[in-house]
Amino acid sequence: MNRDKVLAATRQWLEKAVIGLNLCPFAKSVYVKNQVRIVVSDARHVDAFLEELDRELDFLAAANPEEIETTLLVHPTLFPDFLDFNEIVGIAEEAVAEHELEGVLQVASFHPRFRFEGTGEDDIENYTNRSPYPTLHLLRENSIEGAVAAYPDVDTIPERNIETMNRLGHEGWKALGIADGGEDDAS
Repeated sequence: MNRDKVLAATRQWLEKAVIGLNLCPFAKSVYVKNQVRIVVSDARHVDAFLEELDRELDFLAAANPEEIETTLLVHPTLFPDFLDFNEIVGIAEEAVAEHELEGVLQVASFHPRFRFEGTGEDDIENYTNRSPYPTLHLLRENSIEGAVAAYPDVDTIPERNIETMNRLGHEGWKALGIADGGEDDAS
C-alpha cells in the first residue's frame, strides 16, 4: 500500500467530486479550513481495523472541532466487496453506541462499488457515494444539525445529487480522473 497515493486519491475525490460537484454542500468549508482528518489504515485484518475505528471515535469525540471537524477512515485493501463493507458499517454504527457517542458522532460510508438498494451496479446515481477506497466518514452530529439548519431545502440534496450525476454521466465521471481503488491501484 502506498499511503501517499491513497491520501492523494482521497483528496482528489473530495476536491473534484464531493466539493467540486457540490455533492455535499457542507464539505467545502471544513476542507478549506483543514479540519478534515484523513486516516489511512494499514490494518491487516478486520479486528485491527475495528480497533483503529475505536481509537478514531474517541479521538474525534475529544478533539477540538475548530481543529478537527470530521474524520475519514480509509482502508485501501481490506474491504473490496461492497456487501462485506456494509457489514463493517453496521459494526461501526454499533461502536458509536458502545462508546456512548450516540447523538455526538455518526457514521457515513463510501465505497468504490457503492450501490443503493434497487439500483443496477453501474447506475450513475450510485456514484454520489463512490470513493476511491472504502471509507468510513465520522461526523459530529451538532455540526450536521448546524449545517442543516443553515441550508435551505436540505431534503432536496439527494435528488439534486442524482440530477447532477445524470447530467455528468459515466463519461463525465471518468473525465474527473478520480482513482478507483476497486481496480487494484492501491499498490
